[in-house]
Amino acid sequence: MKRQQVLVLYLAHSGLDAAVLGWASYDGTGLTNPTTGDSDEPPYDSGVAALRDGWRLIQASQLIPPGKGEEYDVSFLKHEFWFEKLVDVG
Repeated sequence: MKRQQVLVLYLAHSGLDAAVLGWASYDGTGLTNPTTGDSDEPPYDSGVAALRDGWRLIQASQLIPPGKGEEYDVSFLKHEFWFEKLVDVG
């Protein structure tokens, strides 16, 4: 039976080779807590590193330019990438 693990990486820019600024992970296997990521160090240096480790990219945030006068507004993290792994749990 397979269960899903999800990794969300927030990168410095829209390229998958960008540095990881923030992250969240969710483990649906039951092998660890549902959410992990208590470390101060990101699990990968970049999105490409996650791909090389077997994570599959399932979503990238849409690149929407800010409106005039909104270039420095604080909002959501726009360079968000979602990855998944399917793990066999028995």
